[in-house]
Amino acid sequence: MKDAEKLHQYQTYWDNLLQTQGEDLQDTLISTTSEKAAAFLMSIPIEEVIDLLVQIPAPQKGQIFTALPQHYQYMLSEKLDKKTFASIFNHMSVPARNYYYQCLSYDEQLKLLPYLHKTVRETILTLSIYPPTTAGNLMGTDFATVFEDMTVAQAIQKLKEDAPSSTMVYYLYVVDAEMHMKGVVSLQDLILADDDEGLEKYINTKFISATIEEDQETLAECIEENELIALPILNKDNQLVGIVNYERAIDIIRIEQKEDMEQFAGIVANLSEDVMKYLTISSWQHFRKRWAWILGLFAAGIISTLVIQEYENILERITILACYLPMITATGGNIGSQTASVIIRALSFEQISLKNWIRIVINETKIAFLLAIMLCIIAFVEVVLITNNHVLPCSITRIATAITLSLGLQIVVAAIIGASLPLIAKHFNGDPAVIASPAITSLVDITGMIIYFFIAITMLG
Repeated sequence: MKDAEKLHQYQTYWDNLLQTQGEDLQDTLISTTSEKAAAFLMSIPIEEVIDLLVQIPAPQKGQIFTALPQHYQYMLSEKLDKKTFASIFNHMSVPARNYYYQCLSYDEQLKLLPYLHKTVRETILTLSIYPPTTAGNLMGTDFATVFEDMTVAQAIQKLKEDAPSSTMVYYLYVVDAEMHMKGVVSLQDLILADDDEGLEKYINTKFISATIEEDQETLAECIEENELIALPILNKDNQLVGIVNYERAIDIIRIEQKEDMEQFAGIVANLSEDVMKYLTISSWQHFRKRWAWILGLFAAGIISTLVIQEYENILERITILACYLPMITATGGNIGSQTASVIIRALSFEQISLKNWIRIVINETKIAFLLAIMLCIIAFVEVVLITNNHVLPCSITRIATAITLSLGLQIVVAAIIGASLPLIAKHFNGDPAVIASPAITSLVDITGMIIYFFIAITMLG
């Protein structure tokens, strides 16, 4: 959910609190959910946020800070002194804490480390050896392990000692003395079993796991597809080293969708530290993200100009054709972008695959054909009514037919391009979102003009 939508959703809930002072407000922030508290804090000046956070216990501060958007986290951390921020940082969830740390610059990391608890510092430094978007970097330690040779009573006692959070308490990971993963046991089975029974009877050996090197997007998809509370992460020796829970998977999916939307809009997200710092990075860095796409599309625009110059003779003879050229190209661009959006979304949710590519293209062609019939009828009537009083070198019916036929063919071709390019990118193991809306629009513009002038010359001479 977007920040603005969150704020709107909770606005009624917090209306009265804006007038509240002192301990009542602090107590409410502590007792409510961290997401609601975060939405409220974003609705007041950041100076007031700092005053409130200082008076809230550290565990609640960490939870509320975790729920804040990443750009707001960074802005807030810049306002706080290092000691105060470290107390918040120490109580963030392990995956969120580690991800935030990775987004800091090297100098910012060095300044923060001395203020952290020893265990937090050790965890941060351990996980930092893994690349930022891999399972090793994202995993947490909020889970309970039991040994395969334990009794039920011993396993429950071990669960109490590990003391995982309420979310992670329902499943226990079974390991041997060397931490090799053997299976999973549910808490429900243990509660219903006799205390002196052996644990091996209740071990589910058919478990799903991932390796340390696994990419974050693959992890999130695995958790979502299999409806897992958490996914165990194993090293190359099959030893359990951490888990990635479903909350982290949701965060990953949101981040990936954001990156896809940036790429779809023609923005190359290739700077490692600007994920959460939009308001703090320079205009030059924003320029670096975007120049390659814009330059390429500008070159495509030059091709469009050359096409128009090639057919300028027919435009001089039948000037009315120039009036409808923007309509042809704009409609094609809209159809292509819309089709690509639908295909990319279907690919991201795995509703379609490459083996269905013929069926996908045929289906989009059918849809485009129906759209073409509707728009061509409207366009034909429009051309006849608007240009009926103009002096023309040939009949208005022939001109209207040429324009509408060009429009219909452009719609079908644009749909085929919009459906095919994301599938081609997927086939070559690329990101379909890279086939961005501006790129499709430029390609469709060129094909549309070629179609338009070819039909005009063929039909009108």
